[in-house]
Amino acid sequence: MNSIKGRVHKYDISNIDTDVIIPGPYLKIHDPKELAKHAMEGLDPEFPQKVSEGDFMVCGSNFGCGSSREHAPIALSQLGIKAILAPSFARIFYRNAIDGGYLLPIEIEQQTLGRIFDKDELEVDLNQNKIVNLTRAESYVMMPFPKLVAKIVEAGGLIYYRNAEEEG
Repeated sequence: MNSIKGRVHKYDISNIDTDVIIPGPYLKIHDPKELAKHAMEGLDPEFPQKVSEGDFMVCGSNFGCGSSREHAPIALSQLGIKAILAPSFARIFYRNAIDGGYLLPIEIEQQTLGRIFDKDELEVDLNQNKIVNLTRAESYVMMPFPKLVAKIVEAGGLIYYRNAEEEG
């Protein structure tokens, strides 16, 4: 995966927790597509209808804080969200997203958050650690993934990475 393009869904809010991403009453749902119908329900009940395959979320810092629900990245990825851009992520959400191969948690600078707007079209170049805002003709820097995380991302998740390591 060299680059990805998508439309932005922006929530300029920090500390969006896993209970907002997928509310507790839906944690008994085992079908990922059914789970996705309730993503972000507490913040934006229309969110599932707005998302198209390949879209991005842009949010404030500490995205995914709260309990360690793997349901959160699963629900978002099932809707079609490919990446979340935020100044920082809760550690457990970050690892659940990466390890499961669900979506990319991309760290951006705080000032970049103010330059990206709802419905902007972005292209994220993972090889160059660059974000191009196609709507505004601007470029931003993304924080590179640590080496091991980059290898897990490239493999498509921790299980695929581990299998490749055993075969290699």
